[in-house]
Amino acid sequence: MVVTAQKEKQSIDRLVTVLVFALIISVMNSTMFNIAIPSITKEFKLLPTEAGWIVTAYIIIYAIGSVIYGKLADKFMLKTLLTFGLLTFAAGSILGFTASSFPLLVAGRCLQAMGASVMPTVSMIIPTRYFNNETRGRVLGLTSAGMALGTAIGPIAAGFVTSFFNWHYLFVVSLLSLVTLPFFRKYLQEEKQHQDGKIDLFGAAFLAGTLAFLLLAITQSSIWFAALCGLFSGLFIWRILKARDPFVQISLFKNKQFSLGIVISGICSGIGFGIPYLTPLLLQDVNGLSPILSGLYMFPSAMLAACLGRSGGKLADLKGNHVLTYIALLSFFVGYSILSIVAGLSPFIIMFVLMFACIGQTFMQISLSNTVSSTLIKADVGVGMGILMMTNFISGALFTTLMSKALEKGSLMVQLNPLLQTQDSLTYSNIYTVLTILIIIVTATYHFRFKSYSTVHG
Repeated sequence: MVVTAQKEKQSIDRLVTVLVFALIISVMNSTMFNIAIPSITKEFKLLPTEAGWIVTAYIIIYAIGSVIYGKLADKFMLKTLLTFGLLTFAAGSILGFTASSFPLLVAGRCLQAMGASVMPTVSMIIPTRYFNNETRGRVLGLTSAGMALGTAIGPIAAGFVTSFFNWHYLFVVSLLSLVTLPFFRKYLQEEKQHQDGKIDLFGAAFLAGTLAFLLLAITQSSIWFAALCGLFSGLFIWRILKARDPFVQISLFKNKQFSLGIVISGICSGIGFGIPYLTPLLLQDVNGLSPILSGLYMFPSAMLAACLGRSGGKLADLKGNHVLTYIALLSFFVGYSILSIVAGLSPFIIMFVLMFACIGQTFMQISLSNTVSSTLIKADVGVGMGILMMTNFISGALFTTLMSKALEKGSLMVQLNPLLQTQDSLTYSNIYTVLTILIIIVTATYHFRFKSYSTVHG
């Protein structure tokens, strides 16, 4: 019995290692192509709005896929979903590598997103299914570290590949995810899932339409897409109220702690986009750095956050999620409040201050994922964690769009932080100041509405 238990523990530990590696590749794939957009635009002679579909199409399908895979995970084995997802991702990578036209390139990215969207949901489900509340934080810390590492490596790898080879070879890097497939199939234990009942395809279609048009309305600033989003969301609500076995059970949204956790997580995810989206623009626009140099200045903070991810998870296991949450929010506050003051100064100062913001982002991801998973019953874990990831993606798209709009209208802004050191970075300082205010609001909301639940279940 002891030998069997040791073997099971070894298998689970190896499973986590494989999961972390797959997450690194998945996150790299979502960030690398941002660096390659100028090269792709030049090669295919695209307009900026056309080139934007390389990212927009990926985000839309990725967000939809995360919640659909979450629902499917409540009915099918994870190894089956991973096999389908990773093979689809590989097919998209091959299509993208051989693409000789822009439509084929976008098709390859869409296929990639269809497959890659299995990873964020699985990264939330595996810790929930295979680990109890006392040990789950450590695993979530490792997965968050993998995401942070992928974020750090992605832009640097993309800069190297596009500079010395060609953007096509970014798809070759993505193919490394196939290495994990045989290990997933080996180490994932056979799970008994709920096979009774059919999947509500109409509900899934209405939800997919809602998400697609919502993201299009956000990224394209279109009232027509917003109207279509309203139409599909109405149909989705009607479906979950009327269907016998809807795609998403209405009881899930009646869980107040789950709903509040989703909202807080979405806001924090959006705030976190001030790091990978806003900071490179600051370093390139105000400090005059090249894309590769800006990535190198951001690398140490992301690496530090990745290295501390496991420690953050252990802290959540030992002291509770609420302790880690407060540390995360404090780090967030210190990072963004100081950035609102020193934006535009030496890149070395930015590099140092970013360490606080990146640690806050990683720790917040661990604590909220752990807390939200604790609010769910076993039958709702798959779709619940899928909704969590979906909300984070939508929030990221919304905050990114709002930040880009603020940058476009920068000359119309007043100075929000009187301590700003250089007027050249006024717009960036104002955005960091607004994000700091949001962090204060989130902290107060968490303290008065969520802490008691987190303390009991953390």
